[in-house]
Amino acid sequence: MKPSVADPEHHIDPTDFAQAAINKSLTPETKIRLLRDMIRIRRFEETAGKHYNAGKMGGFLHRYDGQESIAVGCASLMGAHDHMITAYRNHGHALSVGMSMEECMAELFGRATGCSKGKGGSMHFFAPDKNYWGGHGIVGGQSPLGAGLAYYVKYKGLKGSCMCFMGDGAVNQGAYHESLNLAGLFDLPVIYVIENNGYSMGTSQARSSVYKNCLAYRADGYDIVWDLINGWDLYEVRAKMQIAVQRAHEESRPTVVEINTYRHYGHSVADSKAKVYRPEDEIERFKQQNDPIQLWRNRLMEEGVITEAIYHELDKAAKAEAVASVDFAEASAYPEFEDITKDVYFEVDEFTEAGRTGRHFFND
Repeated sequence: MKPSVADPEHHIDPTDFAQAAINKSLTPETKIRLLRDMIRIRRFEETAGKHYNAGKMGGFLHRYDGQESIAVGCASLMGAHDHMITAYRNHGHALSVGMSMEECMAELFGRATGCSKGKGGSMHFFAPDKNYWGGHGIVGGQSPLGAGLAYYVKYKGLKGSCMCFMGDGAVNQGAYHESLNLAGLFDLPVIYVIENNGYSMGTSQARSSVYKNCLAYRADGYDIVWDLINGWDLYEVRAKMQIAVQRAHEESRPTVVEINTYRHYGHSVADSKAKVYRPEDEIERFKQQNDPIQLWRNRLMEEGVITEAIYHELDKAAKAEAVASVDFAEASAYPEFEDITKDVYFEVDEFTEAGRTGRHFFND
């Protein structure tokens, strides 16, 4: 099986992704920042899980522990006109694009200071000012939206892209395949990122999906370039994703990448059978041998970029920030009752002519 990105123009030495141009340009400070960003996600998720289990949050909670290198690596490649949209396991992506722990934690607590004013909860983090468009609870529902964002970029003549993330279970949804067809047909600069943790919601890939070679290979049917990525290697994530970003920027062409990963915990915190459909020794093996934070930490120590003391300072700061975000959330007010009718329809909220009259005029 040969990924369709394997052409001379985009050749990368598979034995040393650190030597890819996009990684050779990393400064020691940036490498440390990438480590910090991953640690922040881990400590945020651990803290959120603790308070969810204490009954302080409602709804669902889909943790990102074990997948941090994907969101951080991809977000680190975004420019002014690159956009990101994802599914309901969205905390890691939100923090990676620069959202604060405070606004994210407050949203989990259902407070008005949350990023979605306490109305969205765990699955609906948004930050339009950071080109971050959620956070969607419908499996595969973000796929056509990702294509639409990419269409906007192309229509405006901008050099950009949309990274559209999904889990391995979403690739069986009709909306995903319809989106691939449109992306291939209209040459849209969209990058579909399959975060394949192997179990969808709670069923192994072998029992849930029919595929040849891998899930990303399905893109061949739409004449879309695809690739496989080892999600535990931050260097590889950045090196191969940069090829897709460059393709979107320079050629306005889509890409499908499948990034292998593994979530440390259940599908959601409410997943009581996470250790039933996944062998417990398998879970522990991935935690011990494939933790992206520890692998990146070890790599930076080998390179002489950090010391044990620096790592512990980063970890200490992330823990303190997570605790402070809970204090902020608990001190914040809940939305007012009348807020339930707000933020439902932009035209009404902004009191536009369409909102006042119900009539729309589509002018160029």
